[in-house]
Amino acid sequence: MDHRTEGAPAISIVRVHNFAISLDGFGTGEPQSREAPFGHAGERLHGWLFETRYWREMVGEPGGAHGLDDAFARQHEPGIGAEIMGANKFGYPGWHDDPEWKGWWGDEPPFHTPVFVLTHHTRPLIEMEGGTTFHFLDVSPTEALDTARAAAGGQDVRLGGGATVIREFFSAGLVDQMHIVLVPILLGRGVRLWDGMEGVEKGYNVEATSSPSGVVHLIFARAQDEAT
Repeated sequence: MDHRTEGAPAISIVRVHNFAISLDGFGTGEPQSREAPFGHAGERLHGWLFETRYWREMVGEPGGAHGLDDAFARQHEPGIGAEIMGANKFGYPGWHDDPEWKGWWGDEPPFHTPVFVLTHHTRPLIEMEGGTTFHFLDVSPTEALDTARAAAGGQDVRLGGGATVIREFFSAGLVDQMHIVLVPILLGRGVRLWDGMEGVEKGYNVEATSSPSGVVHLIFARAQDEAT
């Protein structure tokens, strides 16, 4: 799943992990709000994740299932030195008007790295407990990636979403690996991942793995002859 060749010097790559979409391609429902971060989709896109041991450990709860979904979910953390996310992942519509808003994740967000939030409404950085620092940038995908790579210390950069940000980075040729989780629901409306991404399979090796939970894990890994 990694386009870096064995024995070659490691380079920082851009990875998408655990990004769930419906059968009709939506990464979130609508309308999104502080009370409903994923709109009418609710938690249906992420039910597979909430049942894993990985998730239960992360939120401090007992139990959770081992197995395929858990194994894929755990790839979210290793080797990541920074994250880039869109404004709609950081907060609800209009969060930039709330100077006290520090994201959805409480005092100790689960990232533990620098996080670069792409927004037209920049603000001073926010240092959180556990090593997460939110930086707010109004720049192009290429400029954001250069900044994140400099902060990642040679490790990889995770592209956290949402769907619009993933599309923008893909269009700029910046995505090396994508883990997309196809969830067996139909949303009908929201923000669709695949719009404008015709031919996404070209230049990538694609693997699909069906899980007993009903989801399908899709891995897109840039083919070696396409790597830069």
